[in-house]
Amino acid sequence: MKLNRKSTFSITLGVLLLAFLSVNTSRAGDTPSRVFDVKESGAKGDGKTLDTDAIQKALDDCGKAGGGTVRFPAGTYLSKPIVLRSSTTVLLDAGATLLATDDPADFAGSTSNSFIPFVSGKKLHDVTITGQGIIDGSGAKWWIPAEAARQKTPGYTLPRPNLVVLTGCTNLRVENITLQNSPKFHLVPTDCDGVIISNVTVLAPAHAANTDAIDPSACRNVLITKCRIDVGDDNIAIKAGKAMPGRPFACDNITVTDCVFLHGHGMSIGSETAGGVRNVTVRNCTFENTENGIRIKSQRGRGGVVENIRYSDITMKNVDPAITLTSYYMFNSAGDAKQKSEPTKDTAQTVAAGTPIYRNIHISNLTATCQRAAGIIIGLPESVISDVTLENVQITSATTGLKIQNAKGIQFKNVQITAQQGPPVIMDNAEVTGMTAAK
Repeated sequence: MKLNRKSTFSITLGVLLLAFLSVNTSRAGDTPSRVFDVKESGAKGDGKTLDTDAIQKALDDCGKAGGGTVRFPAGTYLSKPIVLRSSTTVLLDAGATLLATDDPADFAGSTSNSFIPFVSGKKLHDVTITGQGIIDGSGAKWWIPAEAARQKTPGYTLPRPNLVVLTGCTNLRVENITLQNSPKFHLVPTDCDGVIISNVTVLAPAHAANTDAIDPSACRNVLITKCRIDVGDDNIAIKAGKAMPGRPFACDNITVTDCVFLHGHGMSIGSETAGGVRNVTVRNCTFENTENGIRIKSQRGRGGVVENIRYSDITMKNVDPAITLTSYYMFNSAGDAKQKSEPTKDTAQTVAAGTPIYRNIHISNLTATCQRAAGIIIGLPESVISDVTLENVQITSATTGLKIQNAKGIQFKNVQITAQQGPPVIMDNAEVTGMTAAK
């Protein structure tokens, strides 16, 4: 049976939802109900006493018992890094804050330039982090030298610990809590299968360098929904830094719905795409004052195949720009000395394993007002971006229009782009149909 692209997306979403339902069903029957209260393990929760040992004891006891709930009653629990166990629900009550220390020595990794996360776990199953509480990374002390290093060397990310990193896990849920003030990235599921991130608030100052909110890396079957994100870097960044054994795509079946993006660098795929990314759906999301709207970013040497990407029902206000699909990503961040987004003249190079390939991308029902440019769709001379459809798209208030370069199979359907300076669409080595719809 031959399937068209639309039906393929529908089937993918259906399979994904079935996977989520399977996850929920297994949790309801399998997770023991025993509660391990961190205060009963000796935690003070006064914000001054170091509670690491008591917290870790509760987590270890829960794991040894076969699972249960590790509960944090209201209070502030100062801690060094902790490690989660399988079949564990970490429950932070309203008024509970799990607060990281800010001494670099507490996070020292195996090398002088590596750090361990505040909350971590590897090869776990059935893990939930939930409640009305807060996990706070005490990042302020880390941000000052990081910003100084970035200003000195544009694109440089001074090594710092991440807040929550869960690696090689199945059936992972993070819901209802607030993650804030991470020294670097906030939530990084890595090589996980079956992830639900729901109703999570992620906060960091707009000036805090590289404070990505949610970075699913080499993950499959991921749902991110009803999250509110206001940070200093990517609101969400889907990453595939390397090929995963036995898997044609490192990132596969990822859905983002009903999220609000405030300060930050937008809804990103990349810049690491070498392992491949496919079947991503972003739906019913709003953006306000973000540095980017929707963005796919990579460059020679870091690229791979990115395909079957669908954005729909997107509202943007005061973004810069609305759409960015680029194979010339140069590690720019807000406040960096700006580098050219693409060379003025470039010649085709040999297609290699690290060549970015973008194809089969659909953007529909998008309205945006832009601070400056409407956006870019820019591939490489040797690897043009192909088969991109813009349908029911309206971009207004932009100073300059949408630049399309090294691209083919670009279709406009009911597209309106207004530019204060120059044409609404600027083309260079580009094949575009439906241009009469652009104004």
